[in-house]
Amino acid sequence: MSDGLNINISGLVATVLDTAGTIVKVPIDLLNSGIKTAVSIIEPAAKSATELAVNALNTVSQVLQNISSAVAPKK
Repeated sequence: MSDGLNINISGLVATVLDTAGTIVKVPIDLLNSGIKTAVSIIEPAAKSATELAVNALNTVSQVLQNISSAVAPKK
């Protein structure tokens, strides 16, 4: 047997599996982080857009009511 070559197979396998796990985990973590960031950006924008649309519809409704009351015959 050779005195200079001592291979630790279990340690080598553990290191390879750990590295493979890291290679798979990092892109998943990045994707997860990207999704969370996108949601945190889109959520307030969607809320603001919804509020703006509701306010615009309320304004149009009030304008139409005013026009209707102005055009309606007075009794």
